[in-house]
Amino acid sequence: MKRMLLMLALITPALVNAGPASKIAWTPETLALVKNGNAEKGKVLAESCKGCHGDMGQGVKEEIRDDETLPAVPALAGQGANYTYKQLRDYFNGDRVNDSMASVAKGLSEQDAADLAAWFGSLPAPESKSKGSNSAVAERLVKRGDDKRILPPCFVCHGANGQGEKMDIPALAGQQADYFAKTLIAYKNGQRHNDIYSRMRLIAQQLTDEEIKELAQYYQQLK
Repeated sequence: MKRMLLMLALITPALVNAGPASKIAWTPETLALVKNGNAEKGKVLAESCKGCHGDMGQGVKEEIRDDETLPAVPALAGQGANYTYKQLRDYFNGDRVNDSMASVAKGLSEQDAADLAAWFGSLPAPESKSKGSNSAVAERLVKRGDDKRILPPCFVCHGANGQGEKMDIPALAGQQADYFAKTLIAYKNGQRHNDIYSRMRLIAQQLTDEEIKELAQYYQQLK
């Protein structure tokens, strides 16, 4: 525990000096809006999401079709409602960039975003179809971190089973490995920057590309 607290203390100055990268403020009103999201209304809205995210929000892995690479699409099922809401509003505000998702988010009200978040959060997390990962590298990063690089263990924020946390930390268990890896790479090179106080950018910059791949496989196989 002392080691963990020391690592978090060391990384805090960098977090304080980095500016916020999202216009979402977790006021009591916003928290209440998301908490009271109408899942049934969200289900209706989610009909238009099925083409990309799957009929049950399970996501789609990267595949090559007719010599064209179709990118991985993230699983949304079982994701924390606060996290999903924040991402939709970040797309709306331009704090997270993706042409397709920005177009969708621009057509959603705050209530729509809360309802969609409630619906996807009510679905069971996708079951892994991978053979699993026995990576000692990923296991160490998840459970112990790395003192030398001031890397806290992944479980400190994302939970022992990759379940995420209530505020706005995503669940990772069962997430599409291709999408997971590309997300960390995007944080690493600064392409994605809607993490509050650069917390994921600072961590991703310390990881090798191989470690990112190992972590992606590790979390995909969790249920």
